[in-house]
Order: sequence, then C-alpha cells, then structure tokens
Amino acid sequence: MRKPIPMSVPPTMRALQQTSLDGPQGLRLITDAPVPAPGPGEVLIRVTAAGVNFADISQGRGTFHNGPPPPYLAGFEAAGVITTVGDGVTGVEPGTHVVGVGYGAFAEYMVLPAAAAVRVPAGWADEQALGMVVNWPTALAALKPLGGIAAGQVVLIHAAAGGTGQAAVKMARHYGATVIATASPNKHETVRALGIDHVLDSRGPDLAAEVLALTGGEGVDLVLESVGGATFHASLAAAKRVIGRVVVIGLPAGEAELSNWDLVYRHQVHVIGLNLGVLIQSAPQMFGEVMGELFALIAAGVLAPGRPTVYDLGDGPKALAELEARATTGKLALLP
Repeated sequence: MRKPIPMSVPPTMRALQQTSLDGPQGLRLITDAPVPAPGPGEVLIRVTAAGVNFADISQGRGTFHNGPPPPYLAGFEAAGVITTVGDGVTGVEPGTHVVGVGYGAFAEYMVLPAAAAVRVPAGWADEQALGMVVNWPTALAALKPLGGIAAGQVVLIHAAAGGTGQAAVKMARHYGATVIATASPNKHETVRALGIDHVLDSRGPDLAAEVLALTGGEGVDLVLESVGGATFHASLAAAKRVIGRVVVIGLPAGEAELSNWDLVYRHQVHVIGLNLGVLIQSAPQMFGEVMGELFALIAAGVLAPGRPTVYDLGDGPKALAELEARATTGKLALLP
C-alpha cells in the first residue's frame, strides 16, 4: 500500500499571539508566524476549528500554573486535518480528521502528539468535536472516578451553561442523579432546556442556604466546583457532612483559602482537585477508562455533536473577552 502524499504546507501562517499579560486585550493577529514542523511522534494538522477555554484567559492573565511567558501563540485545543506526520507515527495518516491538545491552537496549523490525537467521529464536522478532549473528559472524570456519582444522589453543578457544565449535566442525569445547577439568570433557560428543575443564580447572596433548602438541610452528595472565589466556600457549605465530595475543576473567580481548621470544624467534606493534564500524566489508566466511557456515552447518544458558537480567528480577542465576562453559553470556537 502506497504511503499517502503529504499535503502542501506553506512556510508561514496567520495566528493569534499573546503579546502581554493583559488578557484578551493582549492578543494580536499576526500573519507571518512560522508553520511548525512535527517532531518524532507528532502530527501537523491544518486547523479547521480551535476551542476557546478559560485556561486561555488564565494564561493571558499570567495566573495559569507554569503558563508560557509572552509572546506566545495562544490556544491549546484544536480540530483539523492531518497534513504531515513525524517519524515513528503509525495508525494515522495525512487526511485524517482529528481533535487534540497542544500548543498554539489559535492558528492555521498546529502540532499535536500523535498518541493524543483523537479521530473526529464519523459524520461530525470538526468543530462539533471540540470539547471531546477537554470539557467532556473533565466533566466525566469529576463525576465518576473522582466524584463517585451514583443513581439517586444529588449533584450541584456550577457554571452549568458552559461547555463543561452542559456536558456534566447530561452525564449526571444519565447516571440517575438529581441535578441542582447554577448559572447567571440570563442563562437559566439554556440550563432548563437540559431537563433541570432546579437552577439557581450563580451570584446569589446565599447560595449554600438555597441548596440546603432544596435538600431538606442535608446538602448534596457531590459538587462540581468550577468557579472559585466565594463560590468555593458556598460549595463546601452545600456538601453533605462527612460523605459529601467537592471536586474542584477551575477557579475563574479567583483563589480561595481553605485550612485544616476549616476541614475539622467547619466543612467536614472530601475536597478533590482535578487537572486534566496531570490526570493524563499521573493516572493514564484512569484517563483511558474515562475516554472509553466517553465514547460509550457518545455511542449511546448521551453526548451529541457539539454546537459551538463560532468566531473568525481575527475575532479571538472578542470571544475571549466575552467568555471572561461570562456573557457566553456553551462551547466557543475560532475558525482560521
């Protein structure tokens, strides 16, 4: 069988460069970025859609742990078509549509580790697969292997109108849990459309009291804490004493302090931290199980092709600014 002829690749490309730590305002569209070359075990893709995530904002603000110093090409999640494969790559070839995580996704071309490049499901457009390697596995890992979700339990899901939140709601309901969701008031209809009866104002003055009232004073079995700041403390107070779990997956509202005194005398709960990159590196078997379960959920129709809100690559600063202002719902995508 003849090896496919590599696609023609230009020497330079359009890309969004983070030029300062001023967040979205520091993003600049450049037209002469060098197209990267895949090394051993890597593939080069022509990006057709890049996913926008809160981590992009954290990097652009300088608050992401071990984030790159500017200037750097922004973005880390992308879908597209393989144009070139590096040495030692087997199982994929030029022309294959994949989605994955790497560096410099807000560009026309991007290098991905071949082992982490996931094929776009048959019949899906590339942008519909965004979330498969970031939002969906984060939600699933938080719910199942770490959160221990079970039928009949009550789950509190913050930021339920976002890409990770919507996926978490769908999965939690599939597993037989009752969901209490939080979102900004203008996003409540989006969340209710997922089949949720209890949707609370994410910025309400006493969120924990509302959750306790809905649960007869007991609290919830599991919290997916993706906000941080004051919401983190509300999450601790809303969880059941002794057996409640709070899985922390994000902190866009800022850091929050927690002491051993708090855990002994105020919040007797399980606090679990989740970083998907660390999970992949430190617990690859667990991550493999998560991805296996994820594809089973897709096959069962629990998770359907995404419908991201799309922006042109040049409008990336606008997309990130709107996400930072919590003015968006669902997944966002940039189209080069």
